[in-house]
Amino acid sequence: MRSIYTLPLALLLLIVSSCNEAQETTEAETLSEEKTTCTEMPYNNPIVGQRADPWVYKDSDGTYYFIATAPEYDRIEIRKANTINALGTAEPQVIWTKHETGKMGHHIWAPELHKIDGKWYVYFAAGEAENVWNIRMFALSTDAADPTQGDWVEEGQIATERDSFSLDATTFEHKGTRYLIWAQNVREGENTSLVMSAMENPTTLTGPEIIITDPEYDWERIGYKVNEGPAVLKRNGKIFVTYSASATDANYAVGLLWADEDADLMDEASWNKSETPVFTTNADARRFGPGHNSFTKAEDDTIDVMIYHARVYEQIRGNSLYDFNRHTRARVLKWDEKGFPDFRQDQRD
Repeated sequence: MRSIYTLPLALLLLIVSSCNEAQETTEAETLSEEKTTCTEMPYNNPIVGQRADPWVYKDSDGTYYFIATAPEYDRIEIRKANTINALGTAEPQVIWTKHETGKMGHHIWAPELHKIDGKWYVYFAAGEAENVWNIRMFALSTDAADPTQGDWVEEGQIATERDSFSLDATTFEHKGTRYLIWAQNVREGENTSLVMSAMENPTTLTGPEIIITDPEYDWERIGYKVNEGPAVLKRNGKIFVTYSASATDANYAVGLLWADEDADLMDEASWNKSETPVFTTNADARRFGPGHNSFTKAEDDTIDVMIYHARVYEQIRGNSLYDFNRHTRARVLKWDEKGFPDFRQDQRD
């Protein structure tokens, strides 16, 4: 059955902007002025339409797995392909659907796929069927070699010190310790901050839980006072964490944290923060509200690729959470002379 949220084919064709397709005259002139080539724009964006909070995991055999928020907010599905571009035409496999009652019954958001010690885990957020905004973090697992074919087991809720609105869990390992970073309502009068803890195992926190960023700057407090959607990238002697801030409209933007790789990551003082966003709306590039990104490697295993969502228009009618045209996009991530990520804010993808 066709989803009520599926865009008409003609509109999707208008959205797609790639080097293999004709461009409008004004866009072609802009591309010429920027001397943009197909080598610099290798991805057929959008990679996947109407998929927000995208996460791409590249396995050791080169297979790409894609997972994201489905627009109906009712299920978790995974796609797989041999290239990033091919994820757009890969058949989604539903691995789990929401409960009809109780926990995990509504607002199925922001799933992430991780392979830990040979076992697959999905972290996701969910509300209750009877209390849709009582959102907490949960996990699934499977021992299957192929996560699109496995039998997934519910591991239950990720318990935190504070029992409050929580979502967007991501995990990483550093120097033998596994960590979890997530967004949570921890301060009066604010929506979410980013919280971090070491882990006893892939579904259990050891504590203590530290706050590594609050929405303190004006650009993080437009519409909502939000820090969410963390993603970790270890490069050049540092642990980088991107995150997203403000409401999920054209004000949505990406911020950057970093810590030295030899620092005590569980010391809040080890974390540094950019005072300004590193990736934001660019109307000339038809990129509005970019954010909630992940990182992966290109097919050559050397180039870093940023996977993120954005809309192609600014004006939204009603609540932005129910405008489902946040499309998954991919762009090459560069690095500056100081070893920091260059998000190429002024360039299109």
